[in-house]
Amino acid sequence: MQGWARELGFSQIKVAGVDLSSAERGLMQWLAQGFHGDMHYMAAHGMKRARPAELVPGTVSVITARMDYLPRSTPVDAPHGWQAIEFDRLDRPAEAIVSLYARGRDYHKVLRARLQKLSDRIAQAVGPFGHRVFTDSAPVLEAELAQRSGQGWRGKHTLVLSREAGSMFFLGEIYVDMLLPSTEPVTEHCGSCRACIDVCPTQAIVAPYRLDARRCISYLTIEHAGPIPLELRPLMGNRIYGCDDCQLICPWNKFAQTSSLPDFDPRAGLVGRQLVHLFAWDEDTFLRMTEGGPIRRIGHERWLRNIAVALGNALRATSDAGVRAALQSRTQHNSALVQEHVAWALAQDVNH
Repeated sequence: MQGWARELGFSQIKVAGVDLSSAERGLMQWLAQGFHGDMHYMAAHGMKRARPAELVPGTVSVITARMDYLPRSTPVDAPHGWQAIEFDRLDRPAEAIVSLYARGRDYHKVLRARLQKLSDRIAQAVGPFGHRVFTDSAPVLEAELAQRSGQGWRGKHTLVLSREAGSMFFLGEIYVDMLLPSTEPVTEHCGSCRACIDVCPTQAIVAPYRLDARRCISYLTIEHAGPIPLELRPLMGNRIYGCDDCQLICPWNKFAQTSSLPDFDPRAGLVGRQLVHLFAWDEDTFLRMTEGGPIRRIGHERWLRNIAVALGNALRATSDAGVRAALQSRTQHNSALVQEHVAWALAQDVNH
């Protein structure tokens, strides 16, 4: 199975059992504290998330899959590491930063199609079997299953970490009705390190292994539909879709692997672009430039909202006339959400 998986672009396949009852208490506490924010689907499914056999009746084992996503062109041998190149973008306030995973094709589509192909290969070998594939698309405790199956351990930022691949990978699952021998979990290797906690721009990692999504820039720019809280806007800098800081700072990501697939190569127009250029996209341009990619799902309105915040932060740093003009061009936008963030952004120009 590992050989078939590698042919399909996966780096590792493992197996977990379906008894996740020990994870239920932590999930319930996280939800009770409201750390899931607007992600109501997290609560809507109740404990199904921690009960694979309730989600897909008949499930007795879960095949977990890992797929590395660093673009093939990533300079992993750069003198100060590829992470330094990404951190340097924060020093160019007029440049837009899109999270690394979102620069190529939508990972949901890539993983789902390849997990289905892997299922088909298994069926050819063992005969028809009941299965269902998932990737970040249903009430599945992905990180918990990955950890239990030995894909890695949970880092203090709550993401799964591997000694061989850091954390720059996607996870997927195949729920199956065949009883397979579970693979062994691995030991945890974070020790006393708290780099991810300290680097978080909004201090969203409120304690080791405890993330308040309502403060997380990835959540705010992608999942959150309404106005971005005023106190968090200055902390977002020029990040317009996602945030990689807790992964970029992690020492284990010096072992991050590049993808073997062209799907995750960065698309033209999304890397190293000026905020004013992206802010000028009308809805048709936005839909065309994001077709087949993960960014499209936030829609044009949230895209403009996010960039308006970044432009406000750039204006505070540079008082650039071009940035001001770009914002002024959207003051009469038909969305009240966009208008409000544009007004806030223009008010950041302390020199005007």
